[in-house]
Amino acid sequence: MSQLTLSRLKKSFSGTDVIKGVDLEVSEGEFVVFVGPSGCGKSTLLRMIAGLEEVTSGDIVIAGKTVNDLPPVKRGIAMVFQSYALYPHMTVFENIAFPLRVEKRLENDIRTRVEAAARVLQLDTRLEQKPGTLSGGQRQRVAIGRAIVREPKIFLFDEPLSNLDAALRSDMRIELTRLHKKLGATMIYVTHDQVEALTMADKIVVLNAGRIEQVGSPLDLYHRPQNRFVAGFIGNPKMNFLEGTCTAANASGVSVDLGPLGTINLPRAGAADLVGKRLTVGIRPEHVRLGSDGAFAMTLRPGIIERLGIHTVAYSQLPNGDTFIALFEGDPVMSDDADVAVSIVPADCHLFDAEGQAVARPA
Repeated sequence: MSQLTLSRLKKSFSGTDVIKGVDLEVSEGEFVVFVGPSGCGKSTLLRMIAGLEEVTSGDIVIAGKTVNDLPPVKRGIAMVFQSYALYPHMTVFENIAFPLRVEKRLENDIRTRVEAAARVLQLDTRLEQKPGTLSGGQRQRVAIGRAIVREPKIFLFDEPLSNLDAALRSDMRIELTRLHKKLGATMIYVTHDQVEALTMADKIVVLNAGRIEQVGSPLDLYHRPQNRFVAGFIGNPKMNFLEGTCTAANASGVSVDLGPLGTINLPRAGAADLVGKRLTVGIRPEHVRLGSDGAFAMTLRPGIIERLGIHTVAYSQLPNGDTFIALFEGDPVMSDDADVAVSIVPADCHLFDAEGQAVARPA
């Protein structure tokens, strides 16, 4: 059952379209992440759902009801912002209880809801403290508690972890995932951090310049990006792109001449009209292997090597000046500015046409 439906949704500022006809279905209980580069429209889209931005055209439907003209308080949503926005003079209890007091709830109801939310968020021993005595992660949990007590149909999160340090962000990702499983609530989460998207989402919505590029599970987007933009955005380190020309294409595969790097044969259902066309081969850094025993071998000369213990990242310059990134497990023997032989399995590669659209793999 759809909890949220966006139909042909558009938003313009001073005649400039920033959301350009978005269609999306969010099912009840899903954890959906909006991800994309800065300025792609993800926060604007979230604010439209929340009722903080007017809709230029199109419809927002929550639980079967069109809410375009409803104020935020009547939409059945609760929003957690990047800033905690806590009242420093109030206790944790009163900060969480504040929206219920605005609704003039009975005192017994307020206490029951606040204590239940505090237990879920492990804040039950902090209820009498002030925000100034809490850590950043605890303050963010208070802000989330303030949303939980309203028992909304949909939770909206606008980059809630971006103000935290790396260790706290990692901890809070786990806590938010646990919270989603415990509440079974519908959650929509905005971030520019693809690690958050890949680790937390049931479904990822990749946005670019006000349009949806692709919707799917984290593994769908990682293994089957529909275009070069999604392929380059999802994955860390980012995908390598090798430009070439198609020299042969048939039902079993496509051959791409990569110039000084050689010719690679990819298992694709290639149409004959690809021959002579410019194509782009995509290879993820983690799919590059040491040694020359693969189907496509290369010689790299790393200029920079990052040794991170669990893996090693090598950055090399290609003949055309582009940087090629390779990620190897552990701490292999290699040195700066010394040649190293690597290989690529063609089945691991992605292929994109001149318009940046993925060339389909054989069935």
